[in-house]
Amino acid sequence: MSGRSGNGGPWRGGPWRWAEREPGRGLPWRSTALITAFVLVGSGFAARNQPDRLALDALGRVLLLLGAAPLLLRHRHPVPVVFAVTAVTWAFLAAGYPYGPVFVLVAVACFAAVVQGHRRAAWWALGLLWAGHLVLAHWLYRYLPPDGDAAAPWGQEIPVAGFVVAILAASELVRVRREQWAGERAERAAAERRRADEERLRMARELHDVLAHSLSVINVQAGVGLALLDSDPGQARTALTTIKAASKEALGEVRQVLDTLRAPGDAPRAPAPGLDRLPELVEQAASAGLTVRTETAGRRRRLPPGTELAAFRIVQEALTNVVRHSGSRTALVVLGYGSAALDLRIDDEGPATGDDAGGSGNGLAGMRERAAALGGTIDAGTRPDGGFRVHAVLPVRPEEPSVRPDGSSARPGETPTSPAETPVRRDGPGTRNDEPPAARPEESS
Repeated sequence: MSGRSGNGGPWRGGPWRWAEREPGRGLPWRSTALITAFVLVGSGFAARNQPDRLALDALGRVLLLLGAAPLLLRHRHPVPVVFAVTAVTWAFLAAGYPYGPVFVLVAVACFAAVVQGHRRAAWWALGLLWAGHLVLAHWLYRYLPPDGDAAAPWGQEIPVAGFVVAILAASELVRVRREQWAGERAERAAAERRRADEERLRMARELHDVLAHSLSVINVQAGVGLALLDSDPGQARTALTTIKAASKEALGEVRQVLDTLRAPGDAPRAPAPGLDRLPELVEQAASAGLTVRTETAGRRRRLPPGTELAAFRIVQEALTNVVRHSGSRTALVVLGYGSAALDLRIDDEGPATGDDAGGSGNGLAGMRERAAALGGTIDAGTRPDGGFRVHAVLPVRPEEPSVRPDGSSARPGETPTSPAETPVRRDGPGTRNDEPPAARPEESS
């Protein structure tokens, strides 16, 4: 790419960055003019130091111009250019003109061909030029100018071979670097696309979970308010108050999600929700007519923010599904703190109402995406007794410090007890259901 694209100018990425320019984006007038001027002036000086060769006359300068002119097309048609420049260079040497800067024309043409992937053409051109030079210097010198020229010593072929190898090595180096840069650019672009996709999915999950839960509560309370508006205005007022509180909370969480889009580099204004806000979910569910019992198994732990957020959203979505799809007005939430995982279980007695409660149908998909992002799993479906269960297992790093049930920190090195080893602590009425989940159809908001 040219220096005008991106920051840092044409030298960003290394001294060979200019060789990465794409072909066909304009003729290289400036570089070709500089090369032509250097070859013309340099060949004049070379002729003074090679008295056994012809002086640079008008024909010699015309041949040099003919050799330099094709370089204008070296990015568009590298193969014809490299062979044309090689032929003109051979004719220049056959006419008896001095060795020297004329080989710069061949070097530039071969360089352009190799960098653009035409390695065989460059190798053939250099091979033919070298073979032609051998024929001129060791066999045809008797018949070509200058008069009285003798055979060239075989020792001079060593620097010629070195020149050829140097051209090919430099060209291959730039070609390899160009391919590496192209691969790095493709990887960066793919990584940016992945990050954008992940961020878009994260936003979609957050908005879905926030809106689905809050709107479900609002929908239920709106129905209650409408039904009791005439017969029980006091209860209708309570329903409207619940609607106001739920909508205010939903607007706050939506604003927090959208703020990250406007200023992705800024820290969030409010902490991400976690399991410490579980009582709020219970209260909101109660306002929608759902009685939620919570139980804790094992010793509470301070979980990473990502795990806390995923667990909160999974419980939120599961309770939203109960409000929307279940005929039961009770639900049980069990938090199992194990040494290496958080075990979540949300149960309701069912059965499913079968009514169309709205929603996008992406609730369970969002829960699975959240669990999968942490390396966990989700099972959801009907229980053998007709109820519905959401069971999530979210891995937790074992080195996280633990918290006792009373909220105090555990001693260093103290290993939290798994749910199977610790009696269940109930935070609400009811009993814990330990039935294993069975394969069953999914419900989703």
